[in-house]
Amino acid sequence: MTGKAEEIVGLLAPTVQALGMELLGAEYVPSGGSALLRLYIDVADRPVNVEDCEVVSREVSAVLDVNDPITTHYTLEVSSPGIDRPLFTLAHFARFVGEQAKVSLRLPQEGRRRLQGGIASAQDGVVTLVGEKGERFAIAIDNIEKARLVPDFVALGLEKAKPGRPAKAKPDAPAKVKPPAKPKPGAPRSNRRATKQSDND
Repeated sequence: MTGKAEEIVGLLAPTVQALGMELLGAEYVPSGGSALLRLYIDVADRPVNVEDCEVVSREVSAVLDVNDPITTHYTLEVSSPGIDRPLFTLAHFARFVGEQAKVSLRLPQEGRRRLQGGIASAQDGVVTLVGEKGERFAIAIDNIEKARLVPDFVALGLEKAKPGRPAKAKPDAPAKVKPPAKPKPGAPRSNRRATKQSDND
């Protein structure tokens, strides 16, 4: 997440938690004099529904209006994780050890900005991916700009198995361990959208 996204998550996480949900993370995308703020929420014991997104959207909008962390016009979206779930923290990677993930890096590693592989481990600030040919990539969590799970469509029953399909990574041994000017007074500064991605979480 960017610094602005992290700031907003810190501000809004207690509100989302009070609603019985988890704020997984945020994407903040400025564009000219406006911005898109997308929040990803999750519920522990059931899939996220549209009503969840609408409730969170309404409550966090009030917090954003009072604290004013975004000084331009912005569009707020609240979304479920979807089957290609975004991964924001080391704990998120650790939760899905063995699954496939694709990551975009802030700084190139071994000459590459994009990597994909099975999550072998996530500990001590480092995520280890295993590529299709068995190559291993140890990536500092701070160098990951974006990351998502790669859906297993075969396991989901949405696709037939194909020869040569990469196997899941084997886990490592556990460690010890807004327009350019501000809107006129009284004019709304945010648009809200509550969305639910198709998922089977």
